[in-house]
Amino acid sequence: MQPMPDYSISVVEHLKALTASGSLQVDSAQMDVAKSLDHVLAALKRKRPATKSSALGWMFAARKKPAWIVRGLYIHGSVGRGKTMLMDMFYAMAPCNRKRRAHFHEFMADVHNRIAAHRLKFKNGETKQADPVPPVAADLFSQAELLCFDEFSVTDIADAMILSRLFSELFSLGCVLVATSNVEPDNLYRDGLNRGLFLPFIDLLKRYVDIVTLDSPTDYRLEKLNSQPVYLIPLNERTDMAMDASWTQVLHGRKALPLDIPMKGRSIHVPLAVDRMARFSFADLCEAPLGAADFLAIANRFDTIFIDRVPRLGPEKRNQTKRFIILIDTLYDHAVRLYVSAEAMPEDLLVERRGTEGFEFDRTASRLFEMRSAEYLAQTHGKRAAE
Repeated sequence: MQPMPDYSISVVEHLKALTASGSLQVDSAQMDVAKSLDHVLAALKRKRPATKSSALGWMFAARKKPAWIVRGLYIHGSVGRGKTMLMDMFYAMAPCNRKRRAHFHEFMADVHNRIAAHRLKFKNGETKQADPVPPVAADLFSQAELLCFDEFSVTDIADAMILSRLFSELFSLGCVLVATSNVEPDNLYRDGLNRGLFLPFIDLLKRYVDIVTLDSPTDYRLEKLNSQPVYLIPLNERTDMAMDASWTQVLHGRKALPLDIPMKGRSIHVPLAVDRMARFSFADLCEAPLGAADFLAIANRFDTIFIDRVPRLGPEKRNQTKRFIILIDTLYDHAVRLYVSAEAMPEDLLVERRGTEGFEFDRTASRLFEMRSAEYLAQTHGKRAAE
C-alpha cells in the first residue's frame, strides 16, 4: 500500500488535496494566499529555536534583539472568501511551541487586563517599572512568538491608542503576526477619534508584515446557507410570538430567572437564564455600556442566546452599532447558537454604510447569515455535546 502523502507540510499541498477530493472548489485567489502563508511557514522553520536555560530564560531573551525578523502576513478581503479556513491550516502547521490564536477583541481585552494588573503592582510598590507596556509585551512574547488574529479590526479608542507602542515592543522582540481582516490596513480605525495618533501603527504594520488581498469572486458562506428558523423578521406581534415559542421549546419545561454575571467589581445583568441559555433584548446588550470583555463573559457562560427586537441601525445609533458588531463577532467566534428577531434581513440592518462601521458590518451580516446555516448549527450542537 502506498503511504498517504503528508499534507501538513504546506498550506498549498493541503489546499490541493482538498480540491482534488472535491471538498473544495478550485480557487486561484485562495491558492495565491496559501503560497504567501507557506513563505511564512518556511521562514519560521529556518528561524533558530530559542532555548530556555532557566526559569528566567524568557526574561533575559526578551532583552536581546532577535537574530532576524520573520515577516508576518495581513490577509484582507471580502467576507466569506476563505480567510479563516486558510488561517486554520497555517496555524495547525506553524512549527512554534509558543503560538497563540485569538479573536482580536479578545486579545486586546487580555492586554488591557495585564496593563491594569501591572499598574496596580506599581502602585503597591511591587515593581519599579512605571511603564506597563514593555513588561506586558515581554510577558506576551514569552507565551507566544507567533500571534494569529482572526478578524483584525480596530473600533475602540483605548485599543487604537496602545497598538503602536505594544507592537513596537512585540516586533522588536521577534514576534510574528499573521492576521485576517475584511479591512485593508489603510482603512483600519477609519473615522476613529484621534485617528492621527493611530496612524504610526499602520506604518509599523507595513514594516513587519506583508499585505495580501484574498479577492475570490465567490462568497462561500452564502453558498452553504441553509436557513433555519432562528432569524425572524419583521418586528411585529407574530414574530414576538414565534420567538416566545422557540424559547419555550428550548426551555423543556424549565423556569428561566434573572441572573447576574460577576464582572470585576460589577455585574452583567441577564434578564432570563437557565443552565447555559439566556434571553436578552437588543437594548439589554447594545444600549447598555457593555464592551468586548462583557460579551466574552456572556459567550463563555452561555451556548444558546436569544436576542429580541434588533432595530435598523442608523447614524444616530453609532455606539449601538459598534457594540452589535463586537457582540456578533464574539458569539460567532465561540460557536454560540443565536436566535434573533430583527426589523430587517442582516444585509439591510445598517441604514448607511459609511467608514469603519460599513466595512465591519459587511462581516456582521455575513456572520448572521452563517449562524443560520445547518453547518453552523451542527457546530453549536457539537459544542454543547462536548461540554
